[in-house]
Amino acid sequence: MKNEKEILLEVKNLKVEFGSKKKKFTAVNDVSFDIYKGETFGLVGESGSGKTTIGRSIIRINQVSSGEIIYNGEKISGKISKSLDKEITKKIQMIFQDPMASLNERAKVDYIVSEGLYNLNNHKSEDERKTIVDNALLEVGLLPEFASRFPHEFSGGQRQRIGIARTLVMKPEFIIADEPISALDVSIRAQVLNLLSSLQKANDLTYLFIAHDLSVVRFIADRIGVIYKGRIVELAEAEELFNNPIHPYTKALLSAIPQPDPRKEKNKKIEVYDSSCHSYDEDKPKFIEIEEGHFILANEDEINQYKESGNMIAIDASKAV
Repeated sequence: MKNEKEILLEVKNLKVEFGSKKKKFTAVNDVSFDIYKGETFGLVGESGSGKTTIGRSIIRINQVSSGEIIYNGEKISGKISKSLDKEITKKIQMIFQDPMASLNERAKVDYIVSEGLYNLNNHKSEDERKTIVDNALLEVGLLPEFASRFPHEFSGGQRQRIGIARTLVMKPEFIIADEPISALDVSIRAQVLNLLSSLQKANDLTYLFIAHDLSVVRFIADRIGVIYKGRIVELAEAEELFNNPIHPYTKALLSAIPQPDPRKEKNKKIEVYDSSCHSYDEDKPKFIEIEEGHFILANEDEINQYKESGNMIAIDASKAV
């Protein structure tokens, strides 16, 4: 049964490389997935796995070495027209990890939030611009009079709200949230997650939520892709991934999640992932739909093992849908 949801973003066989020919480093290797309109797609992996590189490639900060990124049916990777580039700048926005580093310390909040409006001349008058900024600040839980202050006068959570307001003034369809709560105090994280959820419903937004903490992504994501060293190793609906993890790396990530019960936390066994457990020299891995909506990176031998252990039927597929 095919998924009838509307696809907003398609990533097809994405490859991103850095460096020269002799010192070339492959940060993302043959990654494919779709993001449906209105959903939150979580991308999880440890530091250096390539998840932020994927987000920055979608928003056209990083150059794509090969593969395609398609938004609303139009290819947006590589060379595109100025009109399409302007349209993508409006429709795709990014919330950055560090709210302090991503805000101009010498500029007032009014200018920071308005920057996109100025760059694209996306307002008719100064009064309209101020109204847009005031409404954006109110939408993220800040007072309009905060517009006359500088970023250093705010807490980390408030600065991240300013960053979110900066994306909202552009009236985007798709927001890439790159670890938006990892730099915040634990007490503030839930507030920002709840804010993102409420903004999604109010503005019909679609999110790519990038994080290294699976427990956080479970709270907000509809589907989750687990990435390891530049390749997605498993992709499934959030609850399916937690209830039925298949890839050893996913199991290792899940085993490291802290338990609220002290006794369970004391007795839990952390699994350590060793990539040498795979034998890919001759039998190369493929991205296979092993159950409906559940994809796994595995070779033929591993697929047979997974089927035997879980009574699964692999569906022939070359990419996530």
